[in-house]
Amino acid sequence: MDMTMQIKDGQYTKTIYTMIKEARYEDAIKALNDAINFSPNRAGLSLLGFCYFRTQSFVEAANCYEQLASMHPDVPEYKLYFAQALHEASMYDESYKVTVQITAPLLERQVIKLQSAIKYGEEDTITAKGLVDSYPQEDPDKDINLGCLLFKENQYEEALQKFSRSLNVVGFNAHLHYNIALCYFKLKEYPQALKHITLVIERGIRDHPELAVGMQAETSEVKSVGNTLTLHETALTEVFNLKAAIEFQLKNIEAAREALNDMPPRHEHELDAVTLHNLALTSIDIKPTDGFEKLHFLLQQDPFPAETFANLLLLYCKFEYFDLAADVLAENAQFTYKYLTPYLYDFLDAIITSQTSPEEAFQKYEDIASKHAEQLRKLTKVVQESRSQGDNDQVKKAVVEYEEALERYIPVVMAQAKIYWDMENYGQVEKIFRKSVEFCNESDVWRLNVAHVLFMQENKYKEAASFYEPIVKKQYDNILDVARHTGGA
Repeated sequence: MDMTMQIKDGQYTKTIYTMIKEARYEDAIKALNDAINFSPNRAGLSLLGFCYFRTQSFVEAANCYEQLASMHPDVPEYKLYFAQALHEASMYDESYKVTVQITAPLLERQVIKLQSAIKYGEEDTITAKGLVDSYPQEDPDKDINLGCLLFKENQYEEALQKFSRSLNVVGFNAHLHYNIALCYFKLKEYPQALKHITLVIERGIRDHPELAVGMQAETSEVKSVGNTLTLHETALTEVFNLKAAIEFQLKNIEAAREALNDMPPRHEHELDAVTLHNLALTSIDIKPTDGFEKLHFLLQQDPFPAETFANLLLLYCKFEYFDLAADVLAENAQFTYKYLTPYLYDFLDAIITSQTSPEEAFQKYEDIASKHAEQLRKLTKVVQESRSQGDNDQVKKAVVEYEEALERYIPVVMAQAKIYWDMENYGQVEKIFRKSVEFCNESDVWRLNVAHVLFMQENKYKEAASFYEPIVKKQYDNILDVARHTGGA
């Protein structure tokens, strides 16, 4: 039914503003579109652009503001709104071209801020920093944006200081708490990250009960809250995704799924790219086809989460779809240098090579392992020297780097071992594990696989038992989960 037919004569303006006041933006959009199609006008287009922006339909909002800027070139605010909508739609080049046309002195500060955001989105951090440096010293956005730039340059401690200082100035801000939590996540300080995540969730539940946090877990008939600007301002989507990422890193996959299920409900076609990516990762073991479809879909979008390309390749290898991994690499060569580290590219190359030439793959793994062993020894020395000098900050930094290097080293050792495991050459597998004992002795995955290979040699049951026993004790409540992990990537 035509919405305009439901609005009484003389009540049109009041009805539209009531819809907007009650956040019934979709209803307002329908009514405004009907009216504008009948009689285009400035007020209608302005309200329509506002409603589209509130529902995060940024391309449609940009179309409205483009028309307004053309109809009323004497109103520079329309150009600013046009540029802002283009920026939110990730149309950075188009947005920047509009900003350089805005010459109104009163809008200069807003234009500079938008230009810095555009350059940040384009990953032109040098130009972005130059623009941020030009902000007035007393502007709280200065520290926030400098923090974002530091984060992008992997300077998480320094970024954390900027965000924390800004929080003290501006008070509660959901996105600032999220930024701080993200820094702690990168520093692997998960309890601190969860503390800030909880603050954002509790505030979102209290201030916006209409967003139905946690309701999806209770019933499957919850209405979608849509992608409103209100949802964006609460940062609930971001913090639930981060909570899921923390649980995923801690191998608590079910808890990660629960975190994603607790976020405000939306239809699948409304989901943002990060949520879609995380749903794929957390469900891949129970719905692999669905998970791969989501990751493939994301790979066709621009932009997509930076981890998508690497995770799709690693998961193909995990499920032993090696030909598909090779095809994805060949078909998306433009992504290789942007989204894969040299280590990850070499590792994937070795995995794929192992299917046709195990000997060549083993040598490739050996080269990777040697580089990591050298790095691990250097980091061990740094930790020891920093401790002797009482430099706790350097100790902390070196320990994080060591753990990250070890996380990369262990899969290489496992992949090397798998080559000989598949040949049933268990003596050679044992040699590989003994060679890596210097670094891997505390790893449960490594110890479990050592136990398996000793067990398979039949004359080393007692030695195998000494490796099994501490793992069994640790996992006693989940004893059926103890399984062979050899070859995991």
